[in-house]
Amino acid sequence: MSQFVVNLVEDEENLGKVIKAYMEKEGWEVNLFTDGKEASEHIPNQPHLWILDIMLPGMDGYQLLKSIKAQGDTPVIFISARDKDLDRVLGLELGSDDYLAKPFLPEELVIRAKKMLTRVYPPENQQKDEIGLNGYKIDPTSRTVHDGDEHIELTTKEMDLVILLTSHIGDALSRETIIEYVWGTDYFGSERAVDDVVRRVRKKLPRIHLETLYGYGYRVLSS
Repeated sequence: MSQFVVNLVEDEENLGKVIKAYMEKEGWEVNLFTDGKEASEHIPNQPHLWILDIMLPGMDGYQLLKSIKAQGDTPVIFISARDKDLDRVLGLELGSDDYLAKPFLPEELVIRAKKMLTRVYPPENQQKDEIGLNGYKIDPTSRTVHDGDEHIELTTKEMDLVILLTSHIGDALSRETIIEYVWGTDYFGSERAVDDVVRRVRKKLPRIHLETLYGYGYRVLSS
């Protein structure tokens, strides 16, 4: 399996060590932090995945998530033992890519992390060709979008949406289909989350003709 680097931030040291051991069995390099402030100093190192508890000393998970997303597109999985519905909604609004409520089995977190890593960093034999659309160059493999020489910064979910829609130009995709691809089959929340990501993509990529299909979903047109 590919060598992934995972930054795990969990102030329950024993739980952190157990999760770390399970993930290292997958061949991943796991950096364990028990303090949010300390973990924030390693954001520039750009691991492949962050796993964050919400209640942390030094800096809470929400603040840490904001800092991570402000410096790049690294996916983030939230874990929490607090109000799971509230934390899930707040986390998704701030840009987290998945959420798991405590208590959970370490194997379940490993499965979710593996799915996230495979989706964001596909194996070489699953790499896709670059897409050219209205002057934009969209590379699903490197997960980048360029407008000429300018690199356009997109969040993980914005990039997932762009890849999905531009890989199916002209096809009508329902909100349910978009949610399953971008958020996963176990997503819990409002379909309005799709509309919010679409709004942000339209602002960042105004030349992409992203058509609203009222009461159904969206599609991208070729021109």
